Amino acid sequence: MRHILINGELTPISSDGPSGIPVGNRGFLFADGIFETIRIAQGKPLFLDDHYQRLREGLKAHRIHAPLGFTPASIAADMTTLLQAEDLNGGARIRMTMSRSGNGFYTPEENGLDVVMTAMPLDTVEYVLNDKGLSTDIYPEMKCTPNHLSRFKNLASNIYVQSGLWANENGLGSALIQNDRMGIIESTSSNLFLVSNGVLYTPGLDSGATAGIMRTQVINLALSSGMKVYECNLTPQNLLVADEVFLTNVVQGLQWVGSYRTKRYFNAATSELVRSLNQLVKPMIQA
Repeated sequence: MRHILINGELTPISSDGPSGIPVGNRGFLFADGIFETIRIAQGKPLFLDDHYQRLREGLKAHRIHAPLGFTPASIAADMTTLLQAEDLNGGARIRMTMSRSGNGFYTPEENGLDVVMTAMPLDTVEYVLNDKGLSTDIYPEMKCTPNHLSRFKNLASNIYVQSGLWANENGLGSALIQNDRMGIIESTSSNLFLVSNGVLYTPGLDSGATAGIMRTQVINLALSSGMKVYECNLTPQNLLVADEVFLTNVVQGLQWVGSYRTKRYFNAATSELVRSLNQLVKPMIQA
């Protein structure tokens, strides 16, 4: 028996699936909402204030109203309840699925908030760089059209699902996604960074890239170490002349890319950023 948290109430689930999620849930019916994935280290949620800021902005953009008392402290308390029920004391990941509550078809009849929280264990407490570099290529079948919701982790995630399937079919570790202006904006589940001549480049949020929590941390770590950072349009040609390519998300940290087609990459700067990242999160774990 495992558990999920539905609107703050601990609910057991069995091999047959969860109970208590109504078939009229708008997240299920219309993908009407957002989600957050939060890394846990020894019971402590990392970068919780940053996650909270993004989810508040995401709910506002979706015109979903959070209830009074929906704060970082209340979210942390719910996480603790779930982690204790699941007996997760080391590394873990928690997903908060936030959908609009109430009835209606495409046009909602109300704009309240339903929250479903689930937890899974992770193998490590610290961030660990992958031993073997990922192989990648550009996903050709769909393009992202940037809009005011693009920067959030929306429940409607077809392009990411399809790009992941395409990567698996082609024996790749990840796929790169382009916008409708042919700029490369991110990968299947991560933000994208290039290192060229000691300078860090990443797509800007106006390109359609997700406003990743780890993206922000890496930019700040690079700037504090003296690296120049540019948010700009990235093209396949930029990939071919880069020294390093890496992907970031809050659960895995940094993952270095070993190859794009016939191009091969190093990981010296990426490795140093992972060391700096673990130094950053160490006080959060010990607090």
